[in-house]
Amino acid sequence: MNRKILVTALVLGIVAIALGAFGAHGLKKRIEPEMLMTFETGVRYQMYHALFLLFVGTTPLASEKAKKITFILTVIGVLFFSVSIYFLACNELFSFDFKKLGIVTPIGGLLLIVAWLVLLLNIMKRKG
Repeated sequence: MNRKILVTALVLGIVAIALGAFGAHGLKKRIEPEMLMTFETGVRYQMYHALFLLFVGTTPLASEKAKKITFILTVIGVLFFSVSIYFLACNELFSFDFKKLGIVTPIGGLLLIVAWLVLLLNIMKRKG
């Protein structure tokens, strides 16, 4: 499980760097500055959670079950939160109105919070 978590963390990090560069260079002249800042928020949270998963995959402080639950919640949370933000920020570039899917953003944020809570509670209940 740790290897899977670490590989996922690294992929999320690589993609975050690539999207950050794309936002800074490819989107700068194509979307409004406010939407570019929104896009950057998605990138930032994706990178935060790539780093979080690096910790999860290497810590001996959490049980394997807690790591698995944290991993699943984090991956789904990043997909819902960051990916929805990418599409919402670039909404004017598409013919489809991604604002209709905006409800998934707060759901993703909630999943990310729960992932951190699962890990926190698991570490707190362990002895030693």
